[in-house]
Amino acid sequence: MQDLPTAHGEPPVRGRIRMAPEDFRVTEILGFAADGEGPHVLLEVEKRGANTGWVAAQLARAAGVQPREVGWSGLKDRDAVTRQSFSLPWPGHSAVEGCLEFGGEGYRVLAASRHGRKLRPGSHRANRFALTVRDVSGNLDALSERLRTIAAQGVPNYFGPQRFGRAGSNLLRARDWAEGGPAPRDRAVRGYALSAARSEIYNQVAAERVRQGAWNVLLEGEAVLLDGRRSYFSAGTIDETLRERCRTMDVHPSAPLWGRGATPALAAAREIEERALTGTAPLQRLLEAQGLDHERRSVRLPVRGLSWRFDAGLLELEFELPRGAYATAVLHELLAGAWTDEAGVDD
Repeated sequence: MQDLPTAHGEPPVRGRIRMAPEDFRVTEILGFAADGEGPHVLLEVEKRGANTGWVAAQLARAAGVQPREVGWSGLKDRDAVTRQSFSLPWPGHSAVEGCLEFGGEGYRVLAASRHGRKLRPGSHRANRFALTVRDVSGNLDALSERLRTIAAQGVPNYFGPQRFGRAGSNLLRARDWAEGGPAPRDRAVRGYALSAARSEIYNQVAAERVRQGAWNVLLEGEAVLLDGRRSYFSAGTIDETLRERCRTMDVHPSAPLWGRGATPALAAAREIEERALTGTAPLQRLLEAQGLDHERRSVRLPVRGLSWRFDAGLLELEFELPRGAYATAVLHELLAGAWTDEAGVDD
């Protein structure tokens, strides 16, 4: 992992994050309601100090089903208080209210409704964060200005440090594999390694665009990503209509999630990618050999609904990010040293 540049200047303050799980709250926003009928039950679960996989296993045991039958949309951080949805297969004759009795140390079921299908990864729309930063010190006037800038312009959409494993272990494993070392035997560990490799390549391109002042503008030949969607289109010439859509955050510049297939970026956008990707060929070959297809990710991250309160060294932040985005990317622009703290959501 490299030292990633900030877009808005040096962070104006220092502070302490994640001193307790309650300092990091996440609420998953599905973007749809339960069907009200069907062979599954959709649960709203609050967890504290527990990871998503562990809670899924506890729910499976309580319901008498196999863990693979439990559905969830996003992986949520362990050292936090989070609310997220799970699904369980549920017999048609059984009252869903029985699920409200499920719970144990570290989690509880808040609501249950019938639903027609299993919840799949990536099916939610966004996450709402409520963060507490303690012992804040530094340039407090600059902090207010920085927060206003972030609300208006967003931040670079970096993958957070937890994507790479503790002390970068997932990325180190991927690099060893890419250089001819053995493939991880465990399927999940292989997946973590491949995700880290892909994220490292993306971060390098995003970082180069930040250095060039091109993280929030469209370049000639851009693969233009639609806001809130994974679809994109190639734009040879950037006209005023596209520039205005970019200014209003209807579309965004993109960087590669590496895999099979040629990059859709051309001209200036392709040049900046090629400059950033020097030395990543082994990781590229690994991802292609493992059958991943080329995709795109927005270089700019809108930070919507941002509000803050500061009093006596305590900073309280609330904001909404689209799925797959990291609270770390926001803190990186605010707090010196925030990148070394594994704060975020791994969706």
